[in-house]
Amino acid sequence: MLFITSNKGKFKEVKEVAKIFSIEIEWLNREYEEPQGESLEEIAIKSAKKLAKEIKEPFFIEDSGLFIESLNGFPGPYSSYVFKTIGNKGIIKLMEGIESRGAYFKAVIAFFDGSEIKTFDGIVYGEISREIRGGGGFGFDPIFLYGNRTFAEMGDEKNLVSHRRRVLEKFFSSLKKQA
Repeated sequence: MLFITSNKGKFKEVKEVAKIFSIEIEWLNREYEEPQGESLEEIAIKSAKKLAKEIKEPFFIEDSGLFIESLNGFPGPYSSYVFKTIGNKGIIKLMEGIESRGAYFKAVIAFFDGSEIKTFDGIVYGEISREIRGGGGFGFDPIFLYGNRTFAEMGDEKNLVSHRRRVLEKFFSSLKKQA
């Protein structure tokens, strides 16, 4: 089955979880335009529909976002754009003076089985740190606290508890039940 992403880190994480379920994953290293939308599900479905016009074999894509509760879920579905424009420093600045720092990462998989698209989601709760910490991970990992460490400080341990891990386990479990 194909996993479509241009992010090598995501592919590595996906492949490791797939092994647990004895599922073979091939990487289609490809960028695709992500449409805007009100939710990760909407964005993932629109992207998968567009890709399904070209790719006829089963594939899946994954989209994720950081949702900060005191900022009404911002950046949410706009996480990629926000990361590119203001980054972790910008989020830390936005959070200055805010005591309630609850946040969650959410990942959504859109799976095209050759005829229809199904979605799955996974969530992990944590907080926004007051500083950038850690040298691992990517994106908002250096400011997302899980317990008392950021995802960027956790190394490979992050992959055991992440939002992506949770959605992948749901998705691969579903595939195994159908097989």
